[in-house]
Amino acid sequence: MGAPKKALKRKQGISKLKPDAESSKNEESNSDNAVDFGTEDLLAAELNGDGDSTDEEIEENEVPDSDAEQDPTIFDSDDPDESLIEFETGSEDNDSEELEFEEDDDVDDDDDEEEEEDEDEDENEEEEHENSESEGNTPPPKTNNKSLIKSSIGKEDSSNNSFSRRDNTVLDKMTERQHKSKNQIEQKSSNMRNTSRQKNSQKSVNTKISSIKPHITNLSSGADEYENDTSDEEDIRNTVGNIPMKWYDEYPHIGYDWDGKKILKPQKGDQLDNFLKRMEDPDFWRTIKDPQTGQDVILSEADIDLITRIQKQKIPDAQFDEYAPWVEWFTSEVMKMPLRKFPEHKRSFLPSKVEAKKVSKLVHALKMGWIKSTAELEKERAQKNKDPQFYMLWQTDDQPEEMRRIHKHIPAPKRHLPGHAESYNPPPEYLFDSKELKQWNKLKSTPWKRKLHFVPQKFNSLRDVPAYPRYIKERFQRCLDLYLCPRALKMRLTIDPEVLVPQLPSPKDLQPFPTIMSMVFKGHTDMVRSITAEAKGQFIASGGDDMTLKIWEVATGRCLKTVPCGGIIRSVAWCPNQAISLIAVAADKKVLLINPGVGDHLITSKTDQLLEIIPQSDVIVNERVKAAVQWEQTEGENWQKGIRGILNHFQNVKQVTWHGKGDYFATVMPEGQNRSVLINQLSKRRSQIPFSRSKGLIQCVLFHPIRPFLFVATQRNVRVYDLMKQEMVKKLLSNSQWISTMAIHPGGDNILVGTYDRKMLWFDLDLSTKPYQTLRLHGTGVRGVAFHKRYPLFASGADDRGLIISHGMVYNDLLQNPLIVPLKRLCNHESYNDFGILDVMFHPIQPWVFSAGADATIRMYT
Repeated sequence: MGAPKKALKRKQGISKLKPDAESSKNEESNSDNAVDFGTEDLLAAELNGDGDSTDEEIEENEVPDSDAEQDPTIFDSDDPDESLIEFETGSEDNDSEELEFEEDDDVDDDDDEEEEEDEDEDENEEEEHENSESEGNTPPPKTNNKSLIKSSIGKEDSSNNSFSRRDNTVLDKMTERQHKSKNQIEQKSSNMRNTSRQKNSQKSVNTKISSIKPHITNLSSGADEYENDTSDEEDIRNTVGNIPMKWYDEYPHIGYDWDGKKILKPQKGDQLDNFLKRMEDPDFWRTIKDPQTGQDVILSEADIDLITRIQKQKIPDAQFDEYAPWVEWFTSEVMKMPLRKFPEHKRSFLPSKVEAKKVSKLVHALKMGWIKSTAELEKERAQKNKDPQFYMLWQTDDQPEEMRRIHKHIPAPKRHLPGHAESYNPPPEYLFDSKELKQWNKLKSTPWKRKLHFVPQKFNSLRDVPAYPRYIKERFQRCLDLYLCPRALKMRLTIDPEVLVPQLPSPKDLQPFPTIMSMVFKGHTDMVRSITAEAKGQFIASGGDDMTLKIWEVATGRCLKTVPCGGIIRSVAWCPNQAISLIAVAADKKVLLINPGVGDHLITSKTDQLLEIIPQSDVIVNERVKAAVQWEQTEGENWQKGIRGILNHFQNVKQVTWHGKGDYFATVMPEGQNRSVLINQLSKRRSQIPFSRSKGLIQCVLFHPIRPFLFVATQRNVRVYDLMKQEMVKKLLSNSQWISTMAIHPGGDNILVGTYDRKMLWFDLDLSTKPYQTLRLHGTGVRGVAFHKRYPLFASGADDRGLIISHGMVYNDLLQNPLIVPLKRLCNHESYNDFGILDVMFHPIQPWVFSAGADATIRMYT
């Protein structure tokens, strides 16, 4: 009976201790629950808007009963050890929770608010669980100490091990003293923990309220809470990655979404749709295409501002102050304490031994020549640039490539594609006949002159075509071309062809000029070589191979007089002096001075009187001149014919021309060598040879209309001599093979030269000694050229039976070049022995032109 009584007493003592521990635990849990319940009620009040309850309305004693209190089977066990075991396990859990809480309190207060909220929620859950367990037990005393529980367990163990009651009482007294001191310490620590919990809970409440307020305002304003919600699963996103979207140009889709489905390309509108969008959509100017989805994206105002600032080369961020004042972090304020808390070491003020060793090595290397100074390196570079540079001929690909000759690669020209002639079954017109084959074989020694390097052949089918025998040779020639032939870029000028063609005026604006043939003068029986006109233009004279001089009336076309000359007439010239009626005729070796006897009878009679008198002079004629020409006075029959003087030359005379005043005339004998040109004076019946040496085969000569200049045309050049100074002034380069004729402009500054190589050369004496313009208007040699004395016209005749009328305006302004415009081509003469038009002449007053042809006719065009 003693043992059961002792066990009952121990059980009652333990039961007293247990309510005390549980009561202290409940006090802590009630304080924590009060904070948690207040937080929850405050959040609920903010969300619902009708909660006015505060933490003061929730009393600490009105804690709801847990399921543990209603469970009647917790302490109904007869075995006291089971309840003790349950209590011990509960107390150990509490101790562990308190230790964890103490560790949590040691964390720095600067941790994130989210971690503090999580810790508070975990602690609140654990405390609620402990409260539920403690409410199922009897109210414990306020002393909740682990040592007291361990002592009770030790008492139970000692009772089981037969310890004495005296020892238990001694232990109880000792433990009570220890419990008192520990309870005081724990009470202080719990107060500190409560204050920290309140601070943390207040912070968590504030953060939750700030996060919940926007949603409450949205709900109160009636806005759509899902308006700004986005979801990656709902959006169509292209998952192809960062690849060129042009890879999908040939496909109807543009990529794949998250589900692996194809994203079809949006429908593209035509130009009309684009125009309608441009006119109707106000945001068209800031709409762009998304390359990954093909959808239209409207740029925001911020994007447009950013693009505008970038285009203006400004800083993209408008808020950035690029001229902000400089903050001198370490020099603006004088610090009282140094940046480093310890002073500099003594070795930092001494020279470094390691650096001294490096310097000594560098000095030794400089002395030995292993390292060179900057001046020596620059000297070597300069010398290297001066020395010839050599390159590797067989350079491999792994070596650096040096462009030694060219800076830009020029690809080799491609071979020409085969034509119809290289077909195995070419058309018949591409096959050689016997004549073409003979001509092709004749060029065997000069194969580069052949048009085709092969003979076209015809086969019935492609399988009948044999192997090409020249394949290897052609490949070798192609390799030689690629290896040996230099390449160059051909600069193509992108010039409008209309810019190169001069802007010529219309021929209608340049009238009057001859356009139609008005009259034909027939009477000669052979070629008419030369024609000339009177100063007034009433009569013309002509001579030719029929050895007769004919005088024609221009108005009627009637032949007034025919004078036999006894030789082929190559040139006739009417004296330009209107006071004298005289014609110079070059017939073989003679020059006849003929009075035609037409026109004013007074002038005709005065001319005869002038030529009857032989002037007397004391000048001794040079033997060289006597051998070249002799003057002869005519009498009898020749006087009756109209011949008033004869000049006998030692060679055939090709040309005779008058000076502008009518007293001097020059004759040309191309075979006379250094006596080819003679200048004769009519008033003194005297001749002179101006040149002592021959500068070439002289073709024709002309007097300058104003100045004392003589133009002498040889086969290739035209020389200009000053007769007063007796020196050559200019030498005009014709760049032709044979000059045939020549005419001078009435102004005297421009010359027109005709050549046998189908060219007409216009020389501007004030511009250059080379032709100002070369006219290739004829197909054969040019035999006659002439200027009009009043109108800006010139004409040319050639063996192609063509008479070309051109406009040639010479301006008084020296800065403006002459204007040359071909106007009309007249082709009415007939060809005779490959000769066409032999001479051309303009009417002195009217815009008419005369042409003498090999068909023994003279034609007038008006």
